[in-house]
Amino acid sequence: MKTLRKRTTTGGQALWTWPPVAFVFVLVVVPLIFVALYSVGLRSNIPGTKTGFDLANWKDFLFGPTNPFRALFWHSMTITVVVSIAVTLAAYPLAYFLSFVARKNRYTLLLLVLAPFFTSFLLRVIAWQAILNENGVVNSFLMWTGLRAADDPVTWLIYSNFAVVLVLFYSWIPFVALPIFVVLENMDRRLLEASEDLGSSRLATFLRVTLPLSLPGVIAGFVFVLIPTTGEFITPLLVGGTDSQLFGNQIQSFFSVSPDWNYGSVLAMTLIIVVLILMLIFGRFLSADLRDTSTRSAR
Repeated sequence: MKTLRKRTTTGGQALWTWPPVAFVFVLVVVPLIFVALYSVGLRSNIPGTKTGFDLANWKDFLFGPTNPFRALFWHSMTITVVVSIAVTLAAYPLAYFLSFVARKNRYTLLLLVLAPFFTSFLLRVIAWQAILNENGVVNSFLMWTGLRAADDPVTWLIYSNFAVVLVLFYSWIPFVALPIFVVLENMDRRLLEASEDLGSSRLATFLRVTLPLSLPGVIAGFVFVLIPTTGEFITPLLVGGTDSQLFGNQIQSFFSVSPDWNYGSVLAMTLIIVVLILMLIFGRFLSADLRDTSTRSAR
């Protein structure tokens, strides 16, 4: 009787999982299949075009001697890694302050940090345009204080790699601080007290106890900013200008400005493959860190 009831319960639970699985399959997997078909020439967006399996676009992107998109890909990945490292390094002190220093006010301060991000992402990027452009807030302040001549604004503040990195940094730092803060909040404080009772300094306690135990949150936050920024195109479009575009901008261009869905799909599939590889790599590190953390806590 118990076995029958267990099977019925298991069958009912499995039945409830089908709708979300089907939802994800239709909205995520099916579009990826279509993109893959476009990338190998089995579909085309140009009416009357003969379709058939063709890897010419892949060969051009991967091995073309003067292909500009390959260089753009590496440039975009460099920007992505720089932003991810910078955001993670800046988010950790913020999360540490909220968890260990702010104490009773930590949730109020956390809400204040997150409050600006309840508005539209597009509006926030446009606001940065007003801050950074040649007659914006920063240049106006420099001219008002006499640090810059009225006819000599700082031009590299806008439409540059600096502007792209700055706005992406601003956009992601609260969301990277959040998983680190959660890990620090759930940390067993008795371990820190034990370390201090054994004669360790605050720095030694941080390096030997706090930092290792918080690594799952650090890795999760790093991945949280790394994965989305690989395909970022809104920020470079608005504050990067023509000379600071990223790989995502070129993909968007192939699907809208100069429609060539076949070549655009090659670039999109490249990005998808890179993201999947990154998820597998960091997923293994995160799983290993979680196991190590559980082992330390059990001890």
